[in-house]
Formats: sequence, structure tokens, C-alpha cells
Amino acid sequence: MQSSLRSSMSAEEVETNPQPYAAEFLGTLLLVFFAVGAAVLSSEYIGTLGVALSFGFTLLALAYAIGPISGCHVNPAVTLGMLMARRMSLHTAIRYWIAQIVGAIVGSALLFLVAKQVPGLQTDESFGSNGFGDRSAVHINAFGAFVAELILTMLLVYVVLSVTHKVAVVGFDGLPIGMALAVVHLVGIPLTGTSVNPARSIGPALFATGSALTQLWLFIVAPLIGAVLAALVHRVTHPQTGRDELANAEPAESTSR
Repeated sequence: MQSSLRSSMSAEEVETNPQPYAAEFLGTLLLVFFAVGAAVLSSEYIGTLGVALSFGFTLLALAYAIGPISGCHVNPAVTLGMLMARRMSLHTAIRYWIAQIVGAIVGSALLFLVAKQVPGLQTDESFGSNGFGDRSAVHINAFGAFVAELILTMLLVYVVLSVTHKVAVVGFDGLPIGMALAVVHLVGIPLTGTSVNPARSIGPALFATGSALTQLWLFIVAPLIGAVLAALVHRVTHPQTGRDELANAEPAESTSR
């Protein structure tokens, strides 16, 4: 049985076939609409645990829905981790990043349209965006937010890299990744609202405007650095799996964000 998060296409097919990019666009759109939507529309009813599970379950479902097509990264940090692990080319990674960011913006636009139909729902300065200082539930400062996002993203990307390799137990790799995303949200929601996914942060911030945009840099930079660290740590803990994977492994593995 093939891994649900491992693309069935060769490297050449991924680069020339539009399906993986369409899948990344749609997957990121759905992740933002449903998971961020849970935070925007339902948080007062489902709480932090419910929002965290919404992210985890949405990613788990997407892993099996689009994993065989694109690898279900739905997260620029995961794609960067895959690039660092030499499981995909830079050319393919750039196209993935574009698809993910555009998908997040469209998903946020659809969510914004729905939110505006709810009387009294506040979207300015919030709208599921990430933040620190006064925009954090616990008022964490910028340095603390940066460290938190770095570590949380490192965990997520490390899990992705570890369970999607060819020697991993196939067919179940979506489960630990979905669980990891839920766990990092349980820790991160009170701190920053949890990004660990630059695309997920960019989309809502564009509609929240104000300080959501001025603080956005942190939720782009910290997750990407966390992804690089995850790839480096994975290379140390799984030395046999990091050898020339671009030539030997399927190029688009995994998901997140």
C-alpha cells in the first residue's frame, strides 16, 4: 500500500503536470477556510481544544484526499523542509509556495465573505490572524513568539520528514502529522494563535489588516527557520534517509500548515 502522503508521480511529472499545484492550492484553501474558520466562527463554542482538533482533523482528511497527488504540504514551511531534505527540486518548491499562498488568500477571502454575514462578528485586527504582545492571549513578547513559532514548526516539519520516508510505516503517515498539528495548536493558540505555516498567516492577515500585517513578518520568518532546523536535525537522526533523495525518492512527500 502506497503512503497517502507520498506522490505517485515522478519528479518530471510533478514539474510538468498542473495537478500537484492545483491540489496544493485547493488543500491550502480548504485548510484555511475550515480550520481558521473554526477559530473565527466557532471558537466561543468549541474552545481551544476544538480549534486545535479542527486543524489536525482537516489536515488529516486532506492528507488522504490530495496526498497521492501533491504530497499535501499545504504549508510553505513543510515544502522548505522537503526541499532541504532533497526530496523535491527548487523549481517545484517555488510553484508549491505560489499555489499555497494564493490558496490561503482565496480561502481567507471566502471565510471573510461568510464572516461578514454574521451580525456583530468582529474581523478587524483579528480574523484568525496571528500576533504577539497585545494581540496574544497571554501577551507574549516578540522574542517569545519567535522562539515558540520556531520550535512548534520544527516539531511539525520534523514529524513530516520522519514519517513520510520510504522506510516509514505506509498508509498511516497522515495520522501522526494531523496529531502533531493539533498538539502544536494546543500549545501555540494561547501564545500566538499558532502559525507554523506562513501561508495560513498571510491569508487572514490581509483581511484583518492593521497590526496583523505589521506583525506578519514574524509568522513568515520563524516557521521557515524552524523548517530549516527540522531538516538539519532530521539529517542527523535519520542519516540514511537524507542521501540524495531528489534522485531516488518520490519528490512530493507529506504535508501541514
